[in-house]
Amino acid sequence: MDARYAGVARAELSEEAARSHSLAGLVGAEIAGWARGDAGISRHFGVPVSELIRPRLAVTGGLLLRSVLLGWALALCGALMASLARRTSFLWQVPATVLLAVPTAAMATVCLISGHGGPVLVMALLLAARDFKFLERALRTAWLEPHLLHGRAQGIGTRRLLVAHVVPALVPQLFALAGLSLVTALSALVPVEVIFNVPGLGELAWNAALNRDLPVLLAITVIMALAVTVSGMASSRSQEWKSA
Repeated sequence: MDARYAGVARAELSEEAARSHSLAGLVGAEIAGWARGDAGISRHFGVPVSELIRPRLAVTGGLLLRSVLLGWALALCGALMASLARRTSFLWQVPATVLLAVPTAAMATVCLISGHGGPVLVMALLLAARDFKFLERALRTAWLEPHLLHGRAQGIGTRRLLVAHVVPALVPQLFALAGLSLVTALSALVPVEVIFNVPGLGELAWNAALNRDLPVLLAITVIMALAVTVSGMASSRSQEWKSA
C-alpha cells in the first residue's frame, strides 16, 4: 500500500510476466508439474515444490494433532464441569469469551515475549475457546434427558453415565465439531508458525506470499482445501449416520 514500494512491485511483476511469456504458458507449466508429481518448480527456491512441502507436512500435521487433542481436552473438561453445575453461570463463559476476543497473532506474540507457552498451547487455547460453548450446550442438554435424570436420581455415578450414555449420544456431534476444529486450526496456522518460527506449511505459505511464489502457494492451498473437504465429508457422513 506504500506508493514508494508499489512501483517496484509492479516492475517486478511485469518482468515476471514477461519471463512467463503468457498466462496460458504459465497455467500449462503448472499443470505439467502436477502431472509429473512434483507440483511444479518453486520460483523462489528453484526446486520442486514437493521437496519443500514433504518435510514440512509432517511438522504441520504433528502441530495440528497435538493442538486439537489438547484443545479438546481443555474444552471437554471445562464443558463437563459447567454442565454439571446446578445453574448456568456467566463466569463459565468469561474465559472462552476473552480468548476469542484476543487475536491469534497477539496471543502468540505475548507467549513468545513472556517465554511461556508455545505454538501448541496458543492453538489449543483458540480451539478450546471455540469448542467450549458448543460442548457445554450439548452436555447440558444431554444431562436433561429423562433416562439420565432417572439414573442420577438412582445414585448412578457420573462417570458411568458419561461413558455409557452421554458420549455415545454425542458421537455424531463430536465428528462435526472435529471438522470445525480442523478449519479453525488451519486458519491460525500461518500466524502461529510464523511468530514461533515453526518450519511448517504455514511458514512456507507466508514466505511464498512474500516472494510471490505462486506454485508453492497453489500447492499449499490445494492441500488445505483437501483437508477441509475430507473433514466436511466425514462430518456429513456422521450426520447421515445419526439420522439413520
